[in-house]
Amino acid sequence: MNITEVFIKRPIATCLVMLAILLFGAAAYKYLAVSDLPNVDFPTIQVTATLPGASPETMASSMATPLEQQFSTIAGLDSMTSANFLGSTSITLQFNLSRDLDGAALDVQAMITQAQGRLPQNMPSPPSFRKVNPADQPVLFLALRSSTLPLSTVDDFAETSMSQRISMISGVAQVQVYGSQKYAVHVQVNPRALATRQIGINEISTAIQNGNVNLPTGTLWGANQAVTVTSNGQLQNAAAFASLIVAYRNGSPVRLDEVGRTIDSVENDKTASWYTGKRAIILAILRQPGTNTVEVVDNINKLLPVFREQMPPAIDLEIMYDRSASIRDSVSDVKFSLVLALCLVILVIFLFLRNISATVIPSLALPMSIVGTFAVMYLFDYSLDNLSLMALTLSVGFVVDDAIVMLENIVRHMELGEGVFEAAINGSSEIGFTILSMTLSLAAVFLPVLFLGGILGRLLHEFSVTIMSAVLV
Repeated sequence: MNITEVFIKRPIATCLVMLAILLFGAAAYKYLAVSDLPNVDFPTIQVTATLPGASPETMASSMATPLEQQFSTIAGLDSMTSANFLGSTSITLQFNLSRDLDGAALDVQAMITQAQGRLPQNMPSPPSFRKVNPADQPVLFLALRSSTLPLSTVDDFAETSMSQRISMISGVAQVQVYGSQKYAVHVQVNPRALATRQIGINEISTAIQNGNVNLPTGTLWGANQAVTVTSNGQLQNAAAFASLIVAYRNGSPVRLDEVGRTIDSVENDKTASWYTGKRAIILAILRQPGTNTVEVVDNINKLLPVFREQMPPAIDLEIMYDRSASIRDSVSDVKFSLVLALCLVILVIFLFLRNISATVIPSLALPMSIVGTFAVMYLFDYSLDNLSLMALTLSVGFVVDDAIVMLENIVRHMELGEGVFEAAINGSSEIGFTILSMTLSLAAVFLPVLFLGGILGRLLHEFSVTIMSAVLV
């Protein structure tokens, strides 16, 4: 059986097939994602619940315990960890790698609904959950700071302008804000002043809530026209709260500044972040699974000049950490190793064959196999990472072996006096099936790696398929 005879007798068709493989491979290369390691999605869900003012012990007993008891009944749950803070609880659920994340999310939502009756009734909002990948770190950190403007102003621009605009970029999953300093008014009351005027703290709280509202007022309908009444009762700063009437005593109003003081501050003054020793607002940008890290960072960098034009001149915007830089360097090093391996193999072939035409023939098998593998990687939604490029580097030696063996046997027939075409037919027919069996056996060596389980199997899955594809192509 001579499987190569068809290609030898039809050189034009053979060249077209080779060009098609090169074309599809080159086109697929442009669309391959670039990352440091293969994309491994851990089926992980994070549940968060808040209860302002509650201590960590209270959050653990009244919030985390009922939820954990319900979550423990979910099938496929590998581990469950919870962390309780002042006013908040975070529960991380990690499932089996074989468990579908969407199905797990439905189960988590059902368990939250069942536990609702055992949770505190004064919660501002029910527990929420989101799908997370703990192995995926932020790809970019941006730092905003100012030496003249208050941090609340910097935070307002970061969260209302930058964060929302960056979230709209394709490939961006989430923008986290570290050291958030949202503006808020703090009211500090004097207990003695309250006791003197016989005013309870509940009256102060009620007066502040009723005096700071933004509700529709209504419409006045007349015979000829209708007028919409606008009345904005929302207070914007501490000075506006100071004159707020909290109670009446002996027919006289008692204002807030008579029993305490109002301060322009932030919602949580116990959290902070620094950059180069100065207070700053940090934006951490996470990418979506399977997206090109380098492309996402490049798209964000294109927006930075626009942000610098829109923000106040007193705000400095700097890149704190760029994950794509290390990815570019590592992938570039592996690419250099791959090109160097190709050149060394071609050089070794030339040194032993001492024939330029004989060197070119097996050398064509190397780019054909590597470029053709890019098309297979695109079909399987793989990325250009350290493991896949290492697989291509290792395949160089496997690929060139078959070409050299085939060439040597054909040259042997030519040395016996046969013509070029006759030598190609006879030489390939003798070892064609042998080379095919060698190729299949080389590919079969990596089949056990393909069926490895767990996280290690997920990481090496791409390596195995890539090197098998290169050998087969």
